[in-house]
Amino acid sequence: MKSLIQKLVETPGPSGFEYKIRDAIREEIGNAADSIRVDALGNLIATKGTKTGVGMRVMVSAHMDEIGLMATHIDDNGFIRFTSIGGVSPLTCIGGRVLFMDGTRGVIGMDGLDAGKMPKLSNLFIDVGATTKEDCPVKVGDVCGFERPFMDLGKRMVAKSLDDRIAAAIAIEALRQLKSTPHEVHFVFSTQEEVGLRGASTAAYGIDPDVGFAVDVTRSGDTPHPSAKMATALGDGPAIKVRDSSFIADPRLVDWMVKQAEAAGIPYQMEVLEAGGTDGRAIQMARGGVPAGCVSIVCRYIHSPSEMVDSDDVENAVKLLVKLLGEPIILD
Repeated sequence: MKSLIQKLVETPGPSGFEYKIRDAIREEIGNAADSIRVDALGNLIATKGTKTGVGMRVMVSAHMDEIGLMATHIDDNGFIRFTSIGGVSPLTCIGGRVLFMDGTRGVIGMDGLDAGKMPKLSNLFIDVGATTKEDCPVKVGDVCGFERPFMDLGKRMVAKSLDDRIAAAIAIEALRQLKSTPHEVHFVFSTQEEVGLRGASTAAYGIDPDVGFAVDVTRSGDTPHPSAKMATALGDGPAIKVRDSSFIADPRLVDWMVKQAEAAGIPYQMEVLEAGGTDGRAIQMARGGVPAGCVSIVCRYIHSPSEMVDSDDVENAVKLLVKLLGEPIILD
């Protein structure tokens, strides 16, 4: 799957500007889906299977947007001030390189600060090599993402936007491998998750699923002195979410997911994420309410230009998702 993952992470698509990554995902899906469409908010929805007597209408959501930056002002010397799209830390920006949607590249610089003072986004600027406001190719409102090449470390992969392109890759591969299902499955590659779960909210309302699964990254607890204690580690398998700060997964669905993983011999770990959310909340809150769960991929350095995941976790997440979607879903 590494060539697929590299293609997705190196395609730009900050929240609200997902058109390039949407085209890349559509190309990779090819003829694997029974039907494919784009809704009014830009979500790509690929449907597979026909609902049988024991089947359900199932929504699987992996967001395809990424964090990024938007130009707010260009000064007389061509330097660009910006605001964030999603959760961007100034500490991961300094010295970073960016790619605007029109192909313009730049580097992030910083104003001089007093020693020991923490920088804010307002202290940073983008330098695209311009010398005046007039010759700067970037205009107010233009959007960029971070630019870093995919790095293959064997079992580990490093890239920007693994949140959540790794889940998009997993959903694409599960769609390809899902040969039979009792369900009508809607694979949603959602927009604008990083700015408030917006795409999944409208998609869930339109699909009106009987049950739903988000697929997203979660934090790791296996680095030296992690900021939060978590029982998750790279290489220990996909995580079955119990809760995060946005929703509590349906306990019946959690129990069923655990049983399916154990029946298939798929390694898994349990996840409680104290800070952060997923499309699971948007699915759960749709219309009159939907039982929802989440398959998570443990990821180090989330929302930095160098996120890291384990390839075994990725492969096992595909196996788990195919297993879940190929069986009747029992909620009791």
